[in-house]
Amino acid sequence: MHPEAGIVSGMPRVIQIRNVPDDVHDALAQAAATEGLSLTRYMLRELARLAERAATVEANAAVVRRTQERVGGRVDRNTILSILREERGD
Repeated sequence: MHPEAGIVSGMPRVIQIRNVPDDVHDALAQAAATEGLSLTRYMLRELARLAERAATVEANAAVVRRTQERVGGRVDRNTILSILREERGD
């Protein structure tokens, strides 16, 4: 488990991103410095947040699929939101 990111894995992985524009790099480096983090730690934290959001999107999609199965077809937005809140315990 990586302590800053809360990610469980066997071996650490390396991600390399090429052709990052200077202004994007500078903005990320500044954001990291503002929080007292190295750029690597800052990016690891942000990637963990991105992965968490992706998991939430997938969970929500599963609720939509189950809801559609329950009603036997397409459902409106309010019905989906109501069932999402119900399954979350809101």
